[in-house]
Amino acid sequence: MFALLDGNNFYVSCERVFRPSLHGRPVIVLSNNDGCAIARSNEAKALGIRMGTPFHEVRARLPEAGVVALSANYPLYGDMSNRLMALAAGLGPRQEIYSIDECFVDMQGLGGDLRDRALRLRERITQWIGLPCSIGIGPTKTLAKLANHVAKEAERRPGSPYPAELGGVCDLGRLPAGVAVGDLLAATPVGELWGIGRQLSAQLQAEGLRTALALARADAAALRRRFGVAVERTVRELQGCACIALEDEPAARQEVSCTRAFGQPVTTLAPLVEAVSEYAARAAFKLRRQASKAAQVLVFIHTNPFRRSDRQYARSATIPLRRPSADTGTIADAALRGLRAIWRPDYRIHKAGVILLELQDASLVQGELAMEGEAAWAGADRLMLAMDGLNDRYGRGTVQLASAGLGGEARSWSMKQQWRTPQYTTRWEDLPVARA
Repeated sequence: MFALLDGNNFYVSCERVFRPSLHGRPVIVLSNNDGCAIARSNEAKALGIRMGTPFHEVRARLPEAGVVALSANYPLYGDMSNRLMALAAGLGPRQEIYSIDECFVDMQGLGGDLRDRALRLRERITQWIGLPCSIGIGPTKTLAKLANHVAKEAERRPGSPYPAELGGVCDLGRLPAGVAVGDLLAATPVGELWGIGRQLSAQLQAEGLRTALALARADAAALRRRFGVAVERTVRELQGCACIALEDEPAARQEVSCTRAFGQPVTTLAPLVEAVSEYAARAAFKLRRQASKAAQVLVFIHTNPFRRSDRQYARSATIPLRRPSADTGTIADAALRGLRAIWRPDYRIHKAGVILLELQDASLVQGELAMEGEAAWAGADRLMLAMDGLNDRYGRGTVQLASAGLGGEARSWSMKQQWRTPQYTTRWEDLPVARA
């Protein structure tokens, strides 16, 4: 059996832990530069605010609804995620962290009542860190994901379309009397299934497969010929055949990037150098975290395509490295050389980014360099290890490239985060204070 634990409205829930006054109010968390809604409370969903709705539309359409808009506070969400995942690991012997607010847990071989075990863990999470969550349990990962959807919807909208008894925790192996797995599949639109996107959902519905039950009863081999192996795998998982294994370690990404839109247009080279230097440093840090090295560095800049009154400009450059590297200085130097090659004055640059390509396993690269006597490259790795250690201990940006500037969040190109709350758990200055 697999369990899927999911933090409910995760970003909003993290904010509510430290601001109880937000409970019961429509709350949305906004994307970079406060552009659109990326998380919504149940109250905001009830107002019809959809994922990705631009904030200016919310502000114009719901002026009297009392919607609270908050800028994304990623350091807080990341730290709360670590706490959630540490507690969720107690559900079973093996855990796969699927996203910032979701994880699969292997419950194979556990004795006793699995639903009761999940209920007790859910209560512990609520008591210890204040985050609401839903847990779905099923014989395959796809069915566990479906059970989690049922648990969440049954709690949010009891009886519509799922029985209220399944709210919070839904164990497909231990359903209430009178409720069958087929009933839940029949009540679930095919578009709600894990791995079935909007376009694929439309194609399946055109074939008459409108519900999860219809898909589960379909001919898996025929669907493979029509839609590919991913759909066949989904069908077999719905039928109870486990086709997707638990991943103890996430697969290494094939490319690593850091891209941002600026808080205001950039018209000179100096702030672009600062931005690209920082983006290169963040990308290099991600690269080291997955124990990879990059052979190429791509840098790009472009104007805002939605501002028709602006002169449009978009260019990129790819710089090969002499040796695959994860060294911040090496990667930033390549990115800045590319930036200077593509920079042109008299344009209002809206966005820039650094993408690391042709990634290779760091241990293999190190072995090749050792054979060739490249001692200097090993020294660079030790320097990066020391820098990462200092930044982990004292906060990101404690040690950084001089070319990234010293303006911190006040730099002209920094993202707009007008309504960001304090970093309650990751910054000493923002630590909540209890007063008698």
